[in-house]
Amino acid sequence: MLRAFAYCRERIVRRRERRAAHQDGQGRRARQQHLVTGEQEQAFGRGYAARSLGIFLVLLLAPLSTTAQSSVPMEYRIKANFLAMVPSFIDWPEDAFPSTQAPILVCVLGEFSFGINLARAVQSVTPHGRRIEVQPKHKDQELRSCHILFVSRSETKRYEKVLLAVQGADVLTVGETPDFLKAGGALSFSFERETLQFEVNLLAATSAHLKISSRLLALAKQVRNNPEAAKL
Repeated sequence: MLRAFAYCRERIVRRRERRAAHQDGQGRRARQQHLVTGEQEQAFGRGYAARSLGIFLVLLLAPLSTTAQSSVPMEYRIKANFLAMVPSFIDWPEDAFPSTQAPILVCVLGEFSFGINLARAVQSVTPHGRRIEVQPKHKDQELRSCHILFVSRSETKRYEKVLLAVQGADVLTVGETPDFLKAGGALSFSFERETLQFEVNLLAATSAHLKISSRLLALAKQVRNNPEAAKL
């Protein structure tokens, strides 16, 4: 009788031990899965930034086709991709957007040869979790609502007036001529030796309450009015 009781008790103890071991194994797997998920989320964030930076490197270093027939559309695509990727490297003040779902407004002033290409390029990116909306503008009083303002070379003679219209607003001004930064613009790109180049006027960006990522600044051909450089 006693031997039967001891046998039953031993079976119960073993069953409890197996159950505890099983639960402990499930707990470890759950913790490991949680760690993997967290690492995946961090890796995704790093991967997105790396992909964005990689695209910039391609834009900056990949030479354009030298044939007249193919160089024009390629130039348009590269300009469009550049404008579509720039928002990923810009931080705006929180009150620059009316809501958390509000889009980033990329406004265009003047003749816009690569409008269709830009409209396509922005469909595949969501910088800072926001979609990008492209809007043509025709009146200077409409420009302060933009987050990025691309000023076409057709507006060269009106640079000072246009920049005055957005002075103090949270607007990143982008041009495509050497004189744009001299007039007070924040960023200007061009093609030199069939490669995309860009320069940054850091003072203009800071005056617009904007922060430009150091990763983007590192790729610039020149960074003007950099207070950090002046300290060196």
